[in-house]
Amino acid sequence: MTERRTPLYDFHLRSARNVVRGGGGFMFPASYTSPVEEHLNVRRNVGMQDLSTMGEVDIKGPGAERLVRRLLVNEVQDMEPGQLRYSTMCNERGGIVDDVTVYKFDDEHFMIVASSGPRLKTFRWISDHARGASAYATDVTAAVALPVVQGPRSRGFLKSLVDDVDLDGLRFFRFAPCRIGEVELLVSRSGYTGELGYELYTPADQAGVLWEFLLEKGREFDLRPYGVEAMQSLRIEKSLPLYGPDISEDDTPFHVGLSRWIRFGKRDFVGREALLRLQERGLERRWVGLTLESAVPAASGAKVHGVGDVATFREMIETGAEAGEYEDAVMPGERQVGRVTSSAMGHTVGRMLAMAYVDTAHSWPGNNLIVEVNGRPVPAKVSPTPFFDPENARVRSGPTEDGHRPGPASRAVAGTRPGAPGRSTNGGPGS
Repeated sequence: MTERRTPLYDFHLRSARNVVRGGGGFMFPASYTSPVEEHLNVRRNVGMQDLSTMGEVDIKGPGAERLVRRLLVNEVQDMEPGQLRYSTMCNERGGIVDDVTVYKFDDEHFMIVASSGPRLKTFRWISDHARGASAYATDVTAAVALPVVQGPRSRGFLKSLVDDVDLDGLRFFRFAPCRIGEVELLVSRSGYTGELGYELYTPADQAGVLWEFLLEKGREFDLRPYGVEAMQSLRIEKSLPLYGPDISEDDTPFHVGLSRWIRFGKRDFVGREALLRLQERGLERRWVGLTLESAVPAASGAKVHGVGDVATFREMIETGAEAGEYEDAVMPGERQVGRVTSSAMGHTVGRMLAMAYVDTAHSWPGNNLIVEVNGRPVPAKVSPTPFFDPENARVRSGPTEDGHRPGPASRAVAGTRPGAPGRSTNGGPGS
């Protein structure tokens, strides 16, 4: 497949340490300096990422609301203009076609923002269902760039630049038109980091000018760009799923912990009957958080074993101060109870983290498991998620809370509920 490039590709090629192929065949900057520094700077100050790899589908017409309502498992009928909402779109079997955010401009105008990986598939899915629905779906991805500004100082930074919108009054999961210099754009209070943040839907031909302007003006706020490696560690700390490694059409919203965004009160949406049957039958596996006793992350697809299925034996230590003594060693058995989907060091919480699908009988918080990391069995524990800021206080922070945050350790608190969902590139749940 030919590599795809965003309007900001030339900047990334000049400035990033390296660029890597990612979802949808796009080339992503892995990092610009250190992924650890970039992660912590987003948590403490403000960072900026290029998410122009997302897909934007514009939907207009007298049947627009009816079409969107049928495609999404969440409700959109009660949305107000200027509001966005998180949802999944499912096939007839209940499998997730994509997890998306929907933006409402008015009753006859919506925009669905698709994940990077399944972007083209998602557009085809929407356009196929739009036939005969008195609605018109247009893929406007090539016309839109998406710089995102994330971090506790993001509001203060943008307030110094943005005209025509009151950022103090812009609530979580709301959007509005605005202007930065001569560039007219949409600012959306949303993100994929678990921090106060904003996404800037920008005309593609003006993205380069805006990006450079934001970098220059952001110096006094310690703004720095961050790449996909920091994005991964930030979103895993918040247990935000990513389409591809964490979500596919083999998974339903129930498996991923996204069931609270299903509105069965709607009598007709794609996948409704299959999801009702699954709700009655129950789950055989769940997507859970793990903390690993490892210095390196687990690979996607790494096997997970139950402790009861692991063989323990005694091995003599042959060298060093403890030579001649015995230590317990473990070896995974034949029965696999799960697989890792994503893993990264949680630089804020100070633990090696992973997300995994695990058999329901092994998915309870506190359960001890074994994960194979580089062919070696590593102890792991099922942990409440999200790992960081379980109350979502940071994404919902008000104007009086702008500014520097305390150091990472002081706010690293374990969560109380599994699978706090977000958006594959748009962050947390809508209201």
